[in-house]
Amino acid sequence: MKPRLNVHVAHELFEKVEIAAKRPGVTKAAVVEAALLGFFSREFDDQRDGALIRRLDRLTRQYERLERNLSITAETLALYIRFFLTVTPPLPNADQDAARALGKERFEYFTTQLARRLAGGKNVIRDILEEVSADDSEFFTQAELDALRAVKTAASPSGDKGQEKPNGEAAGPANGAEADHG
Repeated sequence: MKPRLNVHVAHELFEKVEIAAKRPGVTKAAVVEAALLGFFSREFDDQRDGALIRRLDRLTRQYERLERNLSITAETLALYIRFFLTVTPPLPNADQDAARALGKERFEYFTTQLARRLAGGKNVIRDILEEVSADDSEFFTQAELDALRAVKTAASPSGDKGQEKPNGEAAGPANGAEADHG
């Protein structure tokens, strides 16, 4: 005889056990025993460990991206500061008050712009990449693009029926099978 085990479970779990036990040939004890076997089985541990490892791997990749981006940002700032300090001549004493006032005004404008961009979810780096990224029209003329599209259409399985291949041969049947010569 098996040992008896009395436990208290949440109402939701009890209802699920009741529903599962209504199937023919299934008892509450069998449902609980199967759940406990699954909980203590090595396969359950492997599944849980696999999920944790995948999550840790994803977090590691995210951390590495953040670390790389922070390094790029810090290096950019350091280069800018070095450049600024290298090329900016010292001001005469008479002009320093006006320069401070102008600097304060520019800094306030800068912080306002920064707050607005952050609130709007904008990213300067993404904006720059969009500005400098090239599209097909910057490499080819419209006539060349049309010719490339025509070649691509002719070479595609759905568009080659009754057309010529780029080498001048007649295209075969649309499904690629040999024609019946019988």
